[in-house]
Amino acid sequence: MSDEQRNTVWRFAIIFIFIALGFCAVLAKIVYIQAVERSEWLKVAEKQVPTHRPIKATRGNILDCHGQLLASSMPQYYVFMDTRVPALHANKGALFAAHIDSLARDLATIVGDHPAAVYKERISAAYRHGEKRLRVCDHRINYLQRQALEQNALIKRGKYKSGIFFEDQHRRIKPYGLLASRTIGSIYGEGGVGNSGLEKRFDKELRGIDGMSSIQRIGGRNESVTEIEAQDGLDIVTTIDANLQDIVENALLAKTAERNAKWGCAILMETQTGYIRAIANLDRDKEDGNYYEAQNHAVQRVEPGSTFKTIALVAALDDGKIDIDDTVKVTRQPWQYFTVKHTDAHPMDTVLTVRSALAVSSNIALAKLITRSYEGSAKKFVRRIEKMGLLDSVYCEIPGADKARIDVPRDTVTLSKMSYGYSVELSPMQILMFYNAIANRGRMVRPMLVTSIQQNGEEVKRFRTEVVKSSICSKRTLRDIQSALHDVVWDNHLGTAAAKLWSRKAQSHLVSIAGKTGTAQLIIPGHGYSGRHHRMTFVGYFPEENPKYTCICMIEDPQFPYDAGMDCGSTVRVIAERTMAQTGCYIYQNGERKLEKR
Repeated sequence: MSDEQRNTVWRFAIIFIFIALGFCAVLAKIVYIQAVERSEWLKVAEKQVPTHRPIKATRGNILDCHGQLLASSMPQYYVFMDTRVPALHANKGALFAAHIDSLARDLATIVGDHPAAVYKERISAAYRHGEKRLRVCDHRINYLQRQALEQNALIKRGKYKSGIFFEDQHRRIKPYGLLASRTIGSIYGEGGVGNSGLEKRFDKELRGIDGMSSIQRIGGRNESVTEIEAQDGLDIVTTIDANLQDIVENALLAKTAERNAKWGCAILMETQTGYIRAIANLDRDKEDGNYYEAQNHAVQRVEPGSTFKTIALVAALDDGKIDIDDTVKVTRQPWQYFTVKHTDAHPMDTVLTVRSALAVSSNIALAKLITRSYEGSAKKFVRRIEKMGLLDSVYCEIPGADKARIDVPRDTVTLSKMSYGYSVELSPMQILMFYNAIANRGRMVRPMLVTSIQQNGEEVKRFRTEVVKSSICSKRTLRDIQSALHDVVWDNHLGTAAAKLWSRKAQSHLVSIAGKTGTAQLIIPGHGYSGRHHRMTFVGYFPEENPKYTCICMIEDPQFPYDAGMDCGSTVRVIAERTMAQTGCYIYQNGERKLEKR
């Protein structure tokens, strides 16, 4: 073998030895890492895994019928500062020292939680201690405040030089304050789920779908990267008219406060469509005596009192048990029926027709008429009422709404009390639905609070008026009842809502109203029915010649003296007059006011 060949062999041998030694070193390092440093490297690896964070979807808006906001999610921001960013510490903290005074002044001027000196001391202390996440402001700021702060010379440099960053939170607001607040509803916490009202009923549509982001190490910095975009919630368009809602709430508040009542409820409904244009619920606060939206009395059932007399008479008239001109004798003295004594609020010794008995709201007359008609067949009486649609559960979008309770009485004594609104329970909304059917030529429609669901202004779902019953009774019965309800307001001798002495009650010179009063004694726990505590109601429709709206007002436990026509009838009159003026339903021709045909 030549010298050249030997040198070549040696070179390959040396190269092979180095490769073998390198391989052994790598293998030894792998074994060492797996056996000794495994747990440490796993911790490092875990730190490199992106941190996932949800991107909260913006909750949809709740709008009135004109597109005005009733509830909306508005962005607000927390202001934080990472005092450890290198730029603030470079050159012995020159940048921080140059801008801390102007930053403190802008915070004091724009946010105003503290004076500038307090802001400066708080930020400087955090800077010395190297705080990573200092909450600069005590409270969240709005979008305009954020824009103003971003003009600060230090903040303009960006979060990696100033350390200042903003985190947004969406807060649910109601631009009209308490207006229809209980019906609109509320949510659990910030950006939570619907808790009550329409917020709860349409929570799925309003809530939207959250997205997802992750914090990843990019270019030596932690950056937020969007992985799944959030899908904002849909908008709910209601039947509420903010202008009419304001009218109804103000009228109800004025009367409940004047009468120092426990609570009041008023609902305004569009007759043909069933659209609820306004719904107000006011409770007196025990602490300050003011009234607030606390409970949704509109859908809570109570004993309706004399407003139920119309329902009882429709049943008897339509079954052919009585005629509108039939007569019944009433007396000043109570009428004893087995174990029960029936009395009238307006006692008199006279003979009343069925029509005038409703106008004067005689308990004795109704008890005699209904027991005479259905004695021994009380089940037929209740079944006839069921056929009107009153017990149908398909009404209103408010969660937790009570169903009507009209049970078949076990005896005629209970039947006699049912005739004028005891031993039965209806919500104000259900009473309104029935009287609206009378105004709507016998056609009962479901009360509606929502007309559509929209996405970015485009309609994705439409809700139509739902007919509960095409006719609640015969045309003759309807005409008879309508004439009796006219007398309640316009018969100045008998009508419980007609003008008397100094009070016009439900009688208006501007708009014709027909309807019915109702008075029910309240049950006092441990004492039974009280002759000193009452629930007052008036429910009616207007203009009587061509009804556009039906309205109910119910007031709980007003101070003495109490009168349903004066308390609730006058409230509906005020609502009717202002509603007609607001909606422009009247036109003038040749100097005369006429109802506009729409």
